[in-house]
Amino acid sequence: MNPLVFKENRGLDFIAVGRLCIDLNANETQRPMEETKTFTKYVGGSPANIAIGAARLGLKTGFIGKVSDDQMGRFITGYLQKNKINTDGIAVDKTGAVTGLAFTEIKSPTDCSILMYRDNVADLKLDPTEVSEEYIKKSKALLISGTALAQSPSREAVFLALEHARKHEVVVFFDIDYRPYTWESEAETAVYFNLAAEKSDVIIGTREEFDMMEKLLNYKESNDQVTAERWFSYHAQIVVIKHGGEGSIAYTRDGDSHRGGIFKTKVLKTFGAGDSYASAFIYGLMQGLEIPQAMRLGGASASIVISKHSCSDAMPTSVELFNFMETATEVLQEA
Repeated sequence: MNPLVFKENRGLDFIAVGRLCIDLNANETQRPMEETKTFTKYVGGSPANIAIGAARLGLKTGFIGKVSDDQMGRFITGYLQKNKINTDGIAVDKTGAVTGLAFTEIKSPTDCSILMYRDNVADLKLDPTEVSEEYIKKSKALLISGTALAQSPSREAVFLALEHARKHEVVVFFDIDYRPYTWESEAETAVYFNLAAEKSDVIIGTREEFDMMEKLLNYKESNDQVTAERWFSYHAQIVVIKHGGEGSIAYTRDGDSHRGGIFKTKVLKTFGAGDSYASAFIYGLMQGLEIPQAMRLGGASASIVISKHSCSDAMPTSVELFNFMETATEVLQEA
């Protein structure tokens, strides 16, 4: 079943809030970054990638965030607009903040890393006064991402967005997106992630991300079922726990669980899989699909993106996604 109920007659299907940055992906693969000389520029940031993926699939999408007042900021806003994403919720920084940069290293299909530059970045300067209640109430769904919770005032802006969403019956998706280099400590991270998860209808993360959130709880033993049931005592209707190459498991409040697999593909890189999975999974749920069908869309989209050089540019259209699913081989791991 699909337990989510989306309000009809709203101008936007989906709004994402949080990080907008630049990905600089290595053109020379199969070598370390020390030997890499050229990179290709793309729009990046997990919520940005998810919003782009949702828009490519046909959702009416918007964004709440902040960009630098320079060429990079204008590049990001222009790219979103070209992908038919409403940018009314994007503010322009006036303090001299810069755009975050992510340099990617592709040593092999299984050995990739990201070098982040996140000092004085514009996206973390999003202020609560720049979060419009009227904008959020126009949408059926809101996505928040963990990185935006790492610092003030962005942290407070996200929690205000959550309050507006709950007030106006906007379905909340929380993509945990744990980036340790953005935070002061694991304790700080766990506190704010748990507070955000309490207000969310769908929580998506890796097993490792949920483990980090549970460190303060002193669980003697935790597993996927225990993790999911904890969140069902709050607002959560669906908890998705990802296990990398072993696929993912979605748990629902009524006690059901659904296992999603992966689609075979020629892997170029590992990063981008989570964002593409989330965008297609959310799209499927918003189309009224049952959870296993939405998970198949997510798995297929992830396989498409990890086979290509970019993340944002590689997000598939609905035609590309369904064509891929018709020809690719799906592998479903046993429980």
